Parts: sequence; C-alpha cells; structure tokens
Amino acid sequence: MKAVGDGIKAKNSLWKFQGEIVKYFENHIKKSVPFYDEGHELIVQLSDYFIKNDSICYELGCAVGSLSFKLSCRHKEKSAKFIGIDIEQDMINKANQTYKNSNLNFIKQDINTMEFKKSDMIIAYYTIQFIHPKFRQELINTIYQSLNWGGSFIMYEKVRANDARFQDIFTGIYTEFKLSNGYTPTEIITKSKSLKGVLEPFSSNANIDMLKRAGFVDIISIQKYINFEGFLAIK
Repeated sequence: MKAVGDGIKAKNSLWKFQGEIVKYFENHIKKSVPFYDEGHELIVQLSDYFIKNDSICYELGCAVGSLSFKLSCRHKEKSAKFIGIDIEQDMINKANQTYKNSNLNFIKQDINTMEFKKSDMIIAYYTIQFIHPKFRQELINTIYQSLNWGGSFIMYEKVRANDARFQDIFTGIYTEFKLSNGYTPTEIITKSKSLKGVLEPFSSNANIDMLKRAGFVDIISIQKYINFEGFLAIK
C-alpha cells in the first residue's frame, strides 16, 4: 500500500471505494476532479426542469451522498423521492450517518443488476467510468428504458481526447492541477497506477455513441474542463 494523498493508500490496479477512503473521500475528490462542486450545483439547477411531484430520482454511485442530499433539499416541498445507490456498504453507511431527509434513501446495490422503477431523472456523477466496458452499454440501455418520456440522464465522466496530441496536453494540464492542490509527483503516479484497469474512460464521442445506441436522441455537453465532461441526455 502506497500513499496517494489525503491520508489514503492504495495498491497497484486495486483502487477501491471502501475502508479508510470513506473518511477522506470528499476532500480527496474535490482536489482531484476540477469543478467538482460546480458540477453538483449545475445538476441541482437542472433538476428543476425534470423533478415533479411523485418523481423518482436515482443517483448511481452516490458515494457519501452529498449530491443526493442537495437534490432532496432542493425539492423538499414536492413529494418526489431521491434514491442514492452505491455498491460499497462503507459509502452507504457514511451517507446514512451524514445526510437525512424524509424524501431521501441510500441503498447498497449493484447498478448492473438492480431493477429501476420508472423515474424522471437518473444521475451518474463520475460513475460509469468505473463500470467495466463489457457491461457499460447494457447499463446505459437499462437507464434509457427506466426513464419516463421526457426524463433526463445526467452523466459526468473523465474522458479521453480523440487525438494523441490533445491527450498529452490534457494529461499535462491535469497533472499541474493536482500538483497545485498539494499532491506530490509520487502520489500522483501512485494514484494513476492504482486506477489501472479500474477507471477506463471513453472519449466524448464514444460516450455520445453509447447514449445514442441506447436510444437517446437529444444529447448535449453541459460542462467541460480538459478531460472532464458532463452530458445531459433527454428521453
């Protein structure tokens, strides 16, 4: 186990969202993903256009639950339900301990096998990139089928550039971003090694193609900073 910063240690190709990482998760992720909080705020604002009385909203890979909680607070006057899903029990335990609302539930479940109720909004905030590519299209198909007509799927992902030159530029800028947040070169390399085979990003075009194959027609990029991008798809 080697340090990746913020009190977190990881092994080569074995990054996991459990154990000690739960304690440091929010601090670590905000220093590792550009405009992390701003993405949350944008999603909360977008939810006004899709969440109605009796709506169901899922967050897939909710981690410690902060985004689901913000959404539940935003729509507390409605009878909508907000459900945070994560496969890691440690994350669900932390979410349940930290965030409570009568319209909010956190559930341990594998999003690849769970049965969704008909919903008006589904969110995957830097989650799909951790689903093995052989399961990814089937999951997006299920998401599309689970949405009501006019419902939205918001997907934020780390993305690969469509050209090696751009990828080199993005990698360099992202490395500078992490250095500016106090991570050492060794910590950055160790984190990168721990994510091998765990985090497998697609390009922007490949993500859009995947959404189209599932049935989505109306798709737009809503936020982008180098190799981090948010997509809004409406059924």
